Amino acid sequence: MKLLAKFNLLLLAVFGIGLALIAMNARNFLMDNAKRTVMSQAELMAASAGATRDYTEQEVSPILENTPQHLNNFLPQTIPFYAATVTFNHLRKSFPDYTYREATKNPTNLDDRAEDWQADIINYFRNNPGEKQLVGERESSVGRTLYLARPIAADPGCLTCHGTPGMAPKALIKHYGSQNGFGWKPHEIVAAQIISVPMSVPVKLANDGLRNLLITLGSIFLASVALIDLGMYFIVIRPLRKVSTTADRISTGEINLPPLPVKGKDEIAQVTTSFNRMQLSLKKAIEMLNE
Repeated sequence: MKLLAKFNLLLLAVFGIGLALIAMNARNFLMDNAKRTVMSQAELMAASAGATRDYTEQEVSPILENTPQHLNNFLPQTIPFYAATVTFNHLRKSFPDYTYREATKNPTNLDDRAEDWQADIINYFRNNPGEKQLVGERESSVGRTLYLARPIAADPGCLTCHGTPGMAPKALIKHYGSQNGFGWKPHEIVAAQIISVPMSVPVKLANDGLRNLLITLGSIFLASVALIDLGMYFIVIRPLRKVSTTADRISTGEINLPPLPVKGKDEIAQVTTSFNRMQLSLKKAIEMLNE
């Protein structure tokens, strides 16, 4: 095996070990970064949904609640929860992996009833009133899921519909009945805003980042090897090849060859100088024998 091939094999082995170590350490870093990216997006979505809920409560509901249509036939567009959910469903066209719920243990609309794990989150916020956000992971039907949850407290304005059946709008009672969604207390944690995303999303982000990193490092390595090989050829291989070729010619009787040029003061130059001295000594010895 030639010297350049051996050198390349050594570089491949060193790079392979280094790449494996980088991949193991980078994977955890990229996974943490991907989770932070997903959570940042979820936080923006939660803030957007909260802003939609506030806008509906402060500016849309007061107008719609006094219309004849709402008085005769309950309009869900007056409910901030409904507005936030519908807005997020439109947003999901750009972020299909994210799901959004404003889940409550005592909803007017039974579709908003909290599942067991969501009820646990609501209880957590009730037992920890200082907590404003909860991030966690859970097993779901689609596998491991990452979620972001924020508490929702009952504003005084909510009690119009959720205080007692007698205070609630007749259209609401007619639409949903008088059995659910009542008895809320002012400033009580009644629901949780929950955004969920499968772990496959941050995993894909991390894998894509790792793949791009390895491709970049691999490309840099190949370019580096090509440059090193080029340098090795001109600095080491070609001078040694000249020495080897000249030695072969001398071994076949060509004694009067000119000395090889010596460039620099490195080890290759020293080998060339020693070779020229050996050639000169051999020439003189042969000349002495021929006298």
